[in-house]
This record gives sequence, C-alpha cells and structure tokens, in this order.
Amino acid sequence: MSSTTRRVKLANLAPDFYQALIEVDKVSATGLDPKLAHLVRIRASQINGCAYCTDMHSLDLMEFGPDQQQRIALLPVWREAQKFYTEQEKAALQLTEAITLISVDHVPDDVYEIAAAAFDEKDLARLIALIITINMWTRVGVTGKMEPGHYKP
Repeated sequence: MSSTTRRVKLANLAPDFYQALIEVDKVSATGLDPKLAHLVRIRASQINGCAYCTDMHSLDLMEFGPDQQQRIALLPVWREAQKFYTEQEKAALQLTEAITLISVDHVPDDVYEIAAAAFDEKDLARLIALIITINMWTRVGVTGKMEPGHYKP
C-alpha cells in the first residue's frame, strides 16, 4: 500500500517535542547493556512495523561485530533460537513483546516476574523506560512514514 499523502515532520514542526523525546531516549537505557538495549529496540520496532527504527537499531547492533547479524535475523523467532540469547536478553524480549502489545494481554504477571528475576529493580525500571521510549519512537517513524536506508551509525 503506497501513499502520496504528505506527512508532517515532527522534528521540524514540533521541535520541542522531538528534542524532549531525544532527551528521554538518551537516559532511558542508561546502565543497560547496549547490545541488550538494541535487541529490545529492534524487537519493538519489528512488532510495530517501523522499518526506519528496525534498520537504525540493526545497524547500531552490527557495530558490535558480525556475530550480531544472526541474532538480528533470528529475533522475530527468538523463542525457537534461544541459544543465541542470554537469559537476561530473553527476559527483556519477553517483556518488550508484552509492553509493546499491551492491548492484547496487558503485561502478564509471569512475564513481569521473569524480568524482575533477571534484572535488579533499577535496571528493570530502565528496561521498562527503554521499551516505552522505543514504542514512542516507532509511532513517530510509522506515522511520519520515515524511510529506512538513510541512517548511518
């Protein structure tokens, strides 16, 4: 489905909001493993259908080495490829899916408990903040029809 409808660019027309989102993004993942943070961002971006964010964070994760390519490729089916992810990453991915798809089943207690067992309270709070933040970004990207292929790490 293609569209010729012009979309507003929030960075240009709502720069205060856009800048605030950038600032929230900077602090949301503070203290978390950067590879884990990018996996979370990629997974939420995939679920929300944001090609721009998926591309951006995949490129960022690839900066950690060629072994990341397989982890990125398997991310949509991570449950069937668990040996490629740490226990913390699996807990984070499960929580990411629950928060991203919050209207489906809210955040089930068992999913939250797995994440709470894998992270200390401070890191769990940061993880939740990161998931909420990337969900905001994906809505900016999808609504604005941001195109992949322009981001350079």
